[in-house]
Amino acid sequence: MILPKVRDLRFVTVRRGGSLTDPDHHLLALWAASCAEHVLHLFESVRPDDPRPREAIEHARAWVRGEVKMMRARAAGGHAMGAARDLRGAARHAAYAAGQAAVVAHVAAHELGAAAYAIKAVRAAAPDCESVAEGRRECRWQRDQLPAAIRDLVLDDQRLRNEICWSVFDC
Repeated sequence: MILPKVRDLRFVTVRRGGSLTDPDHHLLALWAASCAEHVLHLFESVRPDDPRPREAIEHARAWVRGEVKMMRARAAGGHAMGAARDLRGAARHAAYAAGQAAVVAHVAAHELGAAAYAIKAVRAAAPDCESVAEGRRECRWQRDQLPAAIRDLVLDDQRLRNEICWSVFDC
């Protein structure tokens, strides 16, 4: 479980009673897509002929550009997560990261799921003795990609949800 029991209104759009603006929602989706794309090779090296995770990332970006509706991006996210079901380790986590990135269009708080699964993918791909260090390096890389407009929001979200996100944000 990566979502909190009580929704954080900072991740609910203004039109739904929260405080999240559309531009910031878009930035969250783009950041999540970047996090997922950074580890996508871990899936594609195992399943080079399965386009679903890559398509999910593309749908996240297309949603931001207004080229696809939220429901289509969300469906692409579900398909990416379906690509993960019979896998284990890094490839599975990378596919889940892509799926989570696409569903940010539906629920902005999935941004942290994309990031957390990407870190889990990197950890799983590394030798045991380097797993934690590689995860921290990935976490720092992700933080370096954060746009200034959403940086404080995401860092606070990481602090609040770190425990339910496998403590991957201790970097």
